[in-house]
Amino acid sequence: MLAFSFVAFCALCVVTHAPMADALVYRAEGAALLNGTNLYGFTVTEWQLPATYPPFAALLFVPTAWLPPDVLKVAFVAGNVVLLATLVRLSCRLAGLPGRLPAVCAATALALWLEPVFQTVLFGQVNLAVACLILWDLTRPPGAPGRGVALGVAAGVKLTPALFIAYLLLTGRVREGVTALAACAGTVLVGALVLPYASVDFWTRRLYETHRVGKAWIVDNQSLQGLIARALGEPSPGPAWAVPAVAVACAGLWLARRTATCDDRRGILITAFTALLVCPISWSHHWVWCVPLIAVLAADGRRRTAALVAAVFTARTLWLVPHQGPLDLQLPWWQQPLASPYALLTLVLLPQLSTSSSTSALPASPASNSSASTIR
Repeated sequence: MLAFSFVAFCALCVVTHAPMADALVYRAEGAALLNGTNLYGFTVTEWQLPATYPPFAALLFVPTAWLPPDVLKVAFVAGNVVLLATLVRLSCRLAGLPGRLPAVCAATALALWLEPVFQTVLFGQVNLAVACLILWDLTRPPGAPGRGVALGVAAGVKLTPALFIAYLLLTGRVREGVTALAACAGTVLVGALVLPYASVDFWTRRLYETHRVGKAWIVDNQSLQGLIARALGEPSPGPAWAVPAVAVACAGLWLARRTATCDDRRGILITAFTALLVCPISWSHHWVWCVPLIAVLAADGRRRTAALVAAVFTARTLWLVPHQGPLDLQLPWWQQPLASPYALLTLVLLPQLSTSSSTSALPASPASNSSASTIR
């Protein structure tokens, strides 16, 4: 199944001439460092895409500049499939499922066609790598050496994982939270030492230029801001988005803290989806956390809900509505749910994740804190 799925995906990439634009941006970032040019002063591909990550991330991308574009694309496809299998295995560990090799391969073959995963591989994105870093770190046994370092590094590459640091601190894992915070600060320091001008430019200017990332109102953006902007027909919803975003962030962290006392698995998921909701821009390919969500729901015996979640993340309804030019802002009311499926699904699921319990007792996952000896 995995071999067939992989070959079918590669054939589709060849037939459609998939540009893998994000991989080319990473390559350009690495080349900018090697050539000594302005890291945030270039654009590449036909879409004129700029660098948007912190300088530390650009340091990690230097090896990509040594590869020809076609070789880089092949490497990203193969690497992301391996990372997907790793994420499936880590999701099994989070959920308390056995995670035997045949089952992991079959699940990887199917997960490849979930829209967020599909888009991540198609664009040559790093979402799977970031999710694996976070999930590997959070599912390690409590007290494991260096627990929190990988999470801090992930936050140093893409800033939204920093919400997990708040989650650790709020749930009383101060040592791990401080370790993650120190690791994140370390990435900032490394970037500042190696790329001082780029670091000042990013942290004082580029970080706040959200238009560099893209238009917040297009259907690609499945965050709360995208949902509200399209519902109001307003490209810059301002307080109409900011106030609900703060409320959702506070409510999400509160639910995650309360849930973690008996089930750290669901606390981790609530934190992940809260971060995706409140981030100004969460492209559809950022939602690869649907993989561990499906695993946890299946492990809890909620197979119908797991199937529904899988269907929503496979259906691609956001690409079925008119979305060329300004059409994203002119959608009728009945098309709004189709344009914002991930945000709406998450708003419904978050309260359920904080209150529901599994139908069967399972062994505690490594993610569970010391106060929970079983998954209830």
